[in-house]
Amino acid sequence: MNWKDKLRLGTSRPAPARPSGYQALMDLVDDGFCIIQFIDGPDGPLSDYVHIESNSGYERHTGIPGIVGKTVFDVSPQDGAEWVKIYRRVLDTGQPIRFERRFAEIDRHIEVSATLADSVEQGRVAVLFRDITERKRAEEALRDSEQRATRDARHLARALSAGAILGTWIWALDTDHFELDTGFSQAMGLDPEQPASDLTLEMIVSNVHPSDRPALMEEINRAISERAAIAFQFRVRQADGQYHWIETNGRLEGTSPRIFAGVLMDLDERRAILAERDRATAELFHLNQTLEQRVAEQTSKLMEQEEALRQAQKMEAVGQLTGGLAHDFNNLLTAIAGSLELITSRLEEGRTDEAHRFVEAALASTERAATVTQRLLAFSRRQSLLPAPTDVPALVRGMEDLVRRAIGPQVSVTTRFATDMWPAMVDGNQLENALLNICLNARDAMPDGGLIEIEAGNETLSAGTEHLAAGAYVKLSVRDSGSGMTPEQLAKAFDPYFTTKPSGKGTGLGLSMVYGFARQTGGAALIRSQLGKGTTVELFLPRSEQAVETAGPPAGLADAPEGSGATILVVDDEVLVRMVVAESLTDAGFKVLEAGTAHDGLALLEAHPEISALLTDVGLPGGMTGRELARAARDAHPDLGIMFMTGYDDEASSGPALAGAEVLLKPFAFDVMVRRMVELTSGA
Repeated sequence: MNWKDKLRLGTSRPAPARPSGYQALMDLVDDGFCIIQFIDGPDGPLSDYVHIESNSGYERHTGIPGIVGKTVFDVSPQDGAEWVKIYRRVLDTGQPIRFERRFAEIDRHIEVSATLADSVEQGRVAVLFRDITERKRAEEALRDSEQRATRDARHLARALSAGAILGTWIWALDTDHFELDTGFSQAMGLDPEQPASDLTLEMIVSNVHPSDRPALMEEINRAISERAAIAFQFRVRQADGQYHWIETNGRLEGTSPRIFAGVLMDLDERRAILAERDRATAELFHLNQTLEQRVAEQTSKLMEQEEALRQAQKMEAVGQLTGGLAHDFNNLLTAIAGSLELITSRLEEGRTDEAHRFVEAALASTERAATVTQRLLAFSRRQSLLPAPTDVPALVRGMEDLVRRAIGPQVSVTTRFATDMWPAMVDGNQLENALLNICLNARDAMPDGGLIEIEAGNETLSAGTEHLAAGAYVKLSVRDSGSGMTPEQLAKAFDPYFTTKPSGKGTGLGLSMVYGFARQTGGAALIRSQLGKGTTVELFLPRSEQAVETAGPPAGLADAPEGSGATILVVDDEVLVRMVVAESLTDAGFKVLEAGTAHDGLALLEAHPEISALLTDVGLPGGMTGRELARAARDAHPDLGIMFMTGYDDEASSGPALAGAEVLLKPFAFDVMVRRMVELTSGA
């Protein structure tokens, strides 16, 4: 639809025909000209207009070609409504208007005259305009110049009244005529009543200090000849008979006539300030010479205090740890020692049927002691781990019955696992212990019952955090609806022997074991809690790139294991340990050789090529550890079976002791040791 189709004025009638030559006549007009026709628009009747005629001056003054047929919103989409409003006044009142306005879309100022083109009913307005952008810019520049001049004069007046400027001077070089204000005459030691027209340059500088006068004259001549600025400091004798420091600043203005003008500024106060600054600088320099020594002394004191604080905190932590250990082991040793005494007493009395009960008590105490040491080793990241690709959801499902029995019927347990979960590279047995410990802690935080939610999913960190390096992890979360913890309790939650439970209700080693296990695995344990809003423990376990191995059928060793007659080398520096281990293996049918150090063990290996397996402690005296012994033995005998027995491995955090080697954690059941040795030497 063209603009003619948009006309909706019911009383409109065709425009009278233009006489021949009308367009040519309009094109002779230098100003821009157009006739606009009001039409219905986006905001209702007569809310838009279309250009129905124009002359060539329209494009000259606006830069817009082909205006005929375009609506105001075609050429001025942002400001169109304002243009409609302006010209509607002409249409509504029938009165012509004249105004100046910025045409935003073309960035020009235009001067406009508008009047009715025909009768009001025709809805047409004639517009005559011209581009006045350059005039506006000139006016704006003039206003800016006047404002700057006014501002400069105001600043000069303020400077004069404040005393920053002593006086002003103007020198007409072509006529050698001076205009000096009273302040200038007083500053130069001249009589203010003497007319400036009577003064020469030599008379004006007559009171300048003789040492400064030649340099001042040279600077004046240079500024005039080079048309450069002058900024020169000198001394002048004033009415009080004293020499005062002043500074003259000026420049040559114009070429014809040549005017050399400027100001005088007081330097006495500034020089006093500079002198004070120099004195303060010298004093500061002196202070700086000793500052380094004073800072070093203060830093040394602070470091000593910080070290004392760290030592106090360390001793507090050690005290808490050793106190807890002493409490646990004193109880356990009392139970073990008492059981052994009672066993001895019953055997001497021939009451052997009663000895079995105390044997079980001693064994139970031994197992509890092993649990304590294992948790401490886990916290310190010194336990021996056997990481393998592990299906975490399968592991959790396999433990659900155990967890439910351990926490009791008052606490509900739910599990939720993500689909397509990655396997984790983790020691499955230790993960089971960690999960059980977390659930037991959650149970104790819900004495009246509650809910434990166990979730697992995949987690990828593109950037490292304070606790975790960037990488792929399996995240296992345990959330409870229990009592939660205060910020102070949360800060100590992973500390060994720290517990919020009443005395006798917990050792304080459960979460510390979880923390150490996660860190040694290559992940992290994080805990979030709010008092009254429950607790969430999150385990981040490294993703395994290997698939989970499918477990094969059991080895069929349900019967009591028997040795194959193979020769076993046992290396341990503890004589009693070596004795009972060798005795158990001998009773099982093995031939056993013993050594107390790694060097002795290597000598026996060289002397007895029939040795089928090496059973060695990790921590050995004499400068060679069990790890080093195993590597040397494997190099000499590639088919040699190797099993480590260890209660503490100082290098456990660095990884497995040896690829393909078995690990037996002290204390261990001797039937388990024999069974695993049978497996290791089978076929030997």
